[in-house]
Amino acid sequence: MEYISLKDILNAVDGKLLQNGQLEKFNHITIDTREVKKNSIFIAIKGEKYNANEFLIEAIKNGASLCIIDEIKYNEADLPSDVSIIVVEDTRKALLNLAEFYKSILNIKVVGITGSTGKTSTKDMTYAILSEKYKVYKTQGNFNNEIGLPLTIFNLDNTYDIAVLEMGMSHFFEIHNMAKTAKPDIAIITNIGISHIENLKTRDNILKAKLEITDYFIKSSKLIINTDNELLEKLSIKDINYDVVRCGSNINAELKAYNICLGEDYVTFDILEDEKVVFRNFRVNSPGKHNVLNALLAIAAARNFGMTWSEMNSGIKKLQMTSMRLDILRGSKYTIIDDCYNASPDSMRAAIDVLHNVKGTRKIAILGSMRELGEEAFKAHVDVGVYAKENSIDFLIILGEFSLAYEQGFSDKDKLKNFDSNENVIKFLKNFLNKDDVILVKASRAMKFEQIVKDIKEDNK
Repeated sequence: MEYISLKDILNAVDGKLLQNGQLEKFNHITIDTREVKKNSIFIAIKGEKYNANEFLIEAIKNGASLCIIDEIKYNEADLPSDVSIIVVEDTRKALLNLAEFYKSILNIKVVGITGSTGKTSTKDMTYAILSEKYKVYKTQGNFNNEIGLPLTIFNLDNTYDIAVLEMGMSHFFEIHNMAKTAKPDIAIITNIGISHIENLKTRDNILKAKLEITDYFIKSSKLIINTDNELLEKLSIKDINYDVVRCGSNINAELKAYNICLGEDYVTFDILEDEKVVFRNFRVNSPGKHNVLNALLAIAAARNFGMTWSEMNSGIKKLQMTSMRLDILRGSKYTIIDDCYNASPDSMRAAIDVLHNVKGTRKIAILGSMRELGEEAFKAHVDVGVYAKENSIDFLIILGEFSLAYEQGFSDKDKLKNFDSNENVIKFLKNFLNKDDVILVKASRAMKFEQIVKDIKEDNK
């Protein structure tokens, strides 16, 4: 992080200086008292479980020299005189505003990525390709919300050329606020599904929320979309004053995948640009047709930065995907497909496609609930059950509140078993799994299916 002055911080967060301490410049920011370094800025965020305003003195003892608060929860007698204190109306808003200011003093380009599914995979691919030519920073882990994104920006400095920033949301205006902070030069929308439809009610509203990523576009900005998704294909570009790049395998795509080959743990395809073959046999070492589309979006971003096809092909070879997202783990007995970071109807189908394509004696799916689907939830789980049946899944193991929906869709009780806990699934698997089985493990993050993966891995050494 580059240094920023106390004066600039005060202006950026629109705060009041309660106490002027010793330091005038700072280059480390945290919201966690455990991560405070000497002379850090500590921003006190109120969460669901804890109010960080109550930990001000602890942060100071750990080395904080500037604290930004929105409640006074300390005794003045306990406050050292060499520490600056700024009070603001809302520290969450102050965090975003300070990151917006900090981003403005950096000479760095931003690629913003959002979508119902595929954000993280597309981020990883974009990072891998761009890193072949540029110094790139990408969102780490799940730092893709109104707290994680500004903290990511504070990790940047002027040695970086490009930041690839993931933006998630569950309500209107969340991406708007992140776009205001990050000011993306290029935005990628991977697809529009029904994740978060419980909050936003319709897919059209989800599209509207995702398009907030363009709210701070200027004429030179560029939006890259996946036109294999029907809502994005129909996106009206009337009255838009920026460029739109369409990627996909359909007729309306400007950047197109052709001659697609799906391997067990890779995909290859030819690339067409404006209907001309520009590169043959582009290989991505990650399985599933959905990763063809994710790669095209990353390629489109790289084209905007002047990269050659050979540079992109070289960069994608260094791809490292974020863990628990379609990780294929081969052991002495079984093959495990670990995809238990999150789940939506689109990502469920993509994972089942991969399971169907991996060689093995039996194809077993362990599926849990998909969250935040509202009134669409029961039907969505039925549809996934149907898809599993259509793709010749040999045995389906189900957990969660929508088990009956899975049963209805799969419609073969002899090849299905319903459980009430991860522990009971683990007990069942001890005597059920056979050598050369392929096991997909997938559910929304809250179901903690990584426990199941861990146990199978222990037995698979």
